[in-house]
Amino acid sequence: MLDMKPAPDGVQTEITFASGEAELSGTLFLPPAAAEVPPRAAVVLNSATAIPQGYYRHFAAWLAREQGIACLTYDYRDFGRSARAHPRGSSATMADWGVLDQPAARAEMRRRLPGVPLWVIGHSLGGMVLPLQEGTDDIERVICVASGMVNVRDHPWPYQGLARTFWFGHVPVVVRTLGYLPGWLSGFGVDLPGPVYWQWRKWCTAREFYRPEIGVTLPPAQWRQGGNRVEMIALSDDQVCPEISVHRLASLFGPGEAEVRVLAPAEAGLESVGHLGAFTRQNAAIWPLLIRDR
Repeated sequence: MLDMKPAPDGVQTEITFASGEAELSGTLFLPPAAAEVPPRAAVVLNSATAIPQGYYRHFAAWLAREQGIACLTYDYRDFGRSARAHPRGSSATMADWGVLDQPAARAEMRRRLPGVPLWVIGHSLGGMVLPLQEGTDDIERVICVASGMVNVRDHPWPYQGLARTFWFGHVPVVVRTLGYLPGWLSGFGVDLPGPVYWQWRKWCTAREFYRPEIGVTLPPAQWRQGGNRVEMIALSDDQVCPEISVHRLASLFGPGEAEVRVLAPAEAGLESVGHLGAFTRQNAAIWPLLIRDR
């Protein structure tokens, strides 16, 4: 069950902003002294697939209150608080979320906090499509957490059995029948548009993930623009996105552009973190390690 309890009051403001014809709902977290002292950085936090923005609110509030860092969390089009109708009728894809909505969130943060160093923290999908995006020159720092180009064969057993059921068992039958992925079936509690699921399935069951689509149905890989600091954090106990898949994504940024760091839960005094746990309150001890300087 996702931790969706409210974050401390006083640092967050609900906002909306445009991504093409879509309207996205977000939450802007500002340091308490932001009116007098500019934040030391402005973070756009890109969510993982099927994870609503509320899941990140305690981490975002910690950035604002204790680190002096502004943070924008938001939901992708036709999902979570950004859903304007039932997901059964949505045509949104995973590529739309990565190629359109993530850059739109950066543009909104630039508009609200011009001149403040811009960071992107991407969780899973949140960092997965970054190498294909335009307008990345002014990003000072990228931190990808549990982001990779994963193939179903990468998962260790017995988790691989669960993944194969998700892609080849009863789940695609349900999605085909209903036209969307019910939240109860994904385990995350929020319904997912059908086209997002199908593209997610296509990429995670293809040997080369989305590579064959680059420059065809997806934009070209165009990250090599210099000056961007890209850090890829692999969790040592992550069965969903193992280290090998993180290295695959790192290579797409270009030679020497991305640094892969494997983070073990024990480094923060924790027993386990996994794919989703890095942003939960019970694992807050790991948060300073996510944003630490090299």
